[in-house]
Amino acid sequence: MLLAAAIVIEVAATLSLRASQDHPGWLALVVLGYPAAFVLLTLVLRAGMAVGVAYGIWGALGSAGTAVLGALIFGDPFTWPIVGGLALIIAGVLLVEFGSQRAAVAER
Repeated sequence: MLLAAAIVIEVAATLSLRASQDHPGWLALVVLGYPAAFVLLTLVLRAGMAVGVAYGIWGALGSAGTAVLGALIFGDPFTWPIVGGLALIIAGVLLVEFGSQRAAVAER
């Protein structure tokens, strides 16, 4: 839940950064959002999730969410190469997750 909240807040802050180009008032959400996302990510790490896994999930889902919402809200491009790139990022994170699980099993 903490990781999901960190992702949602980071995506909101990033979209607010884009929105602030036309309306500077959105910078308040940027200034509050990024530190809040990092605090939540820190809590995820303290709870015991491996940093590579936590950051990978955060980065992959944050990138995908930002790309999709940026296209819907701001009309940013969302092409098949972008979809393919996001799929590769998510696949890479899954490989890191599976690799860390195997390493944990091997240590036991």
